[in-house]
Amino acid sequence: MISIPKGTKDMLPQDAYKWHYVESVARETAALFGFREIRTPMFEHTELFTRGVGETTDIVTKEMYTFLDKGGRSMTLRPEGTAGVARAFIENGLAQQTLPMKAYYLASVFRYERPQNGRLREHHQFGVELYGSELPSADAEVIALAHTFLTKAGLKSLSLNINSIGCRECRAKYNAALKEYIGANLNNMCTACRDRFDRNPLRILDCKEEKCRAITAGAPRITDFLCDGCREHFAEVQNTLARLNIPFAVNPSIVRGLDYYTRTVFEFVSDDIGAQGTVCGGGRYNHLVEEVGGKPTAAVGFGLGLERLLMVLENTGALTAEPERSDVYLAALGERAAEYVPVLAAKLRAAGVKTEFDLMGRGLKAQMKYADKCGARFSAVIGDEEMARGSAALKNMETGESAECAFGAFAEAVKA
Repeated sequence: MISIPKGTKDMLPQDAYKWHYVESVARETAALFGFREIRTPMFEHTELFTRGVGETTDIVTKEMYTFLDKGGRSMTLRPEGTAGVARAFIENGLAQQTLPMKAYYLASVFRYERPQNGRLREHHQFGVELYGSELPSADAEVIALAHTFLTKAGLKSLSLNINSIGCRECRAKYNAALKEYIGANLNNMCTACRDRFDRNPLRILDCKEEKCRAITAGAPRITDFLCDGCREHFAEVQNTLARLNIPFAVNPSIVRGLDYYTRTVFEFVSDDIGAQGTVCGGGRYNHLVEEVGGKPTAAVGFGLGLERLLMVLENTGALTAEPERSDVYLAALGERAAEYVPVLAAKLRAAGVKTEFDLMGRGLKAQMKYADKCGARFSAVIGDEEMARGSAALKNMETGESAECAFGAFAEAVKA
């Protein structure tokens, strides 16, 4: 038998309703905020991610699925959604349309990393992108969208942590102070942090190794190094969130794991997910479009993993969605009925009634067991007598009550 690749998972028919639920909440919430769907290719030129995501990130250095196509070009399976949207924004001239551009995506992403609960090598993300606005209100708008989605999806124990990592100018001053602080202890840090020290010291704060976290616990805070513009921007983001009644805490250790972030960064954390508490992360990335070949364009957005969200919803009993059910099951008794039932089913389906009937050649008793197992709301047994009078007993499978009903009135009776 050929097994499924490590770090991937099948979505089975009996679980589809769970995915339909979170995806429908995502679409509905995005629409409430005026965001429209965008779809980008599953693979892109590798350069897009090395330039956009950053050559020092774990994604680029360790986790990308990269291959040469038959033309010898280096291609990479999408490891995150934002860089592809930036490329589409430039290539399709969206900057010339009315701004801001507000888009969302539901997409699979691929990262070669150690599989863990809620995080697979192929997982699925809901993300939003807002292009064209530098205003703090745009940051708050994206955060509010994430908060609304997570709340509507059913999360109860939810906390918002925010930070500002400044612009290039004030971050350069902070990097110098951070390197001075860390320098004496650098040999005691992990290999990844020692490598980041010269290339991107800010990312050392994102390390999950306990020995590194212990060293950086007393590091200078980046919020103490913000320039006036970044400080004012961050203050207004906080003021707007307060006006929106969205609780938050400033957490100076949040830097996010991708190089393109500037100024605001944020994470939503759930206490119900254990050690891996982040269910949504995002922020502002004002230089990304420029990095991948476009004109300077302010941007802000977020991404969240749907597998992780579903895991939390199921573990806490907050998943309110129910399996999809048929409206009516038509059980055929005899050859003539077996020929007629598909015809009646076609008429009911045309009227919008979800209808099933036997496709396995089962006897009547087995058909009724199947009707109960598949959760049909109503059932009807159709044999020669029923066909002769043009009606049958329509049974409510929940109450057990039955009432004679003409075939032509089935649709109205089931919908009532």
